[in-house]
Amino acid sequence: MAVGTTLADAVRELVRDGDVVALEGFTHLIPVAAGQEIIRQGRRDLTLVRMTPDIVYDQLIGAGCARKLVFSWGGNPGVGSLHRFRDAVEHGWPRALELEEHSHAGMANRYVAGASGLPFAVLRGYVGTDLPGVTPTIKPITCPFTGEELAAVPAINPDVTVVHAQRADRRGNVQLWGLVGVQKEAVLAAKRSLVTVEEIVDELTPTPGAVVLPSWAVTTVVAVPGGAHPSYAQGYSERDNAHYAAWDAISRDREAFTGWLDDLRSAK
Repeated sequence: MAVGTTLADAVRELVRDGDVVALEGFTHLIPVAAGQEIIRQGRRDLTLVRMTPDIVYDQLIGAGCARKLVFSWGGNPGVGSLHRFRDAVEHGWPRALELEEHSHAGMANRYVAGASGLPFAVLRGYVGTDLPGVTPTIKPITCPFTGEELAAVPAINPDVTVVHAQRADRRGNVQLWGLVGVQKEAVLAAKRSLVTVEEIVDELTPTPGAVVLPSWAVTTVVAVPGGAHPSYAQGYSERDNAHYAAWDAISRDREAFTGWLDDLRSAK
């Protein structure tokens, strides 16, 4: 467990070409700064995993970091499509993108299976949908007790999971609260994990409804105030709705996006 390194050093150590990488956070606490550092360091051939990929995955895909996307729904929330995502799928720019699509329930259960050390998860959620016909990682399975036909999906065990949280103590215990998605499960399922936080404190103050990730489950903690922007961190920052709207125009145009990417790569 490392606490207090830089974001650049943490990404350099933990994220490698060809990795399966999950950046999780559901509308809230999205690890945008870490995703953009992955872009700066030029990682390639990544399998990106995420429930509801939004603009940080649009950026990673447009930067050519991704070989494959494993996801459930994707879009610029409250605005529209992810245009770099669409360009990769429809035109192979900057490279072709392989897709593996699941439902929200399927993705959540896959993380739970990975965190539980199980090879797969079982659920009813795909009955009556077309997804089993286009997603080879959804298989029918018969309940040995009732004979009911269900769906099985393989566990997700990322090489590295990245999440953002409100705070951590100096021993590496992490605390997050508010609108929480599958961060806990995604971290527990991963081989390595990076948590960016708003602040590192001497002691975690009990907070109603908070999720605590113990230090033994976390590889590295880095203080990155504002690291979720333009998403929000409850108690620390608000959602920057104008940023999401502005991204629509940038992402629609390859030249505008390339200019944005040049600016990002030159920023320190």
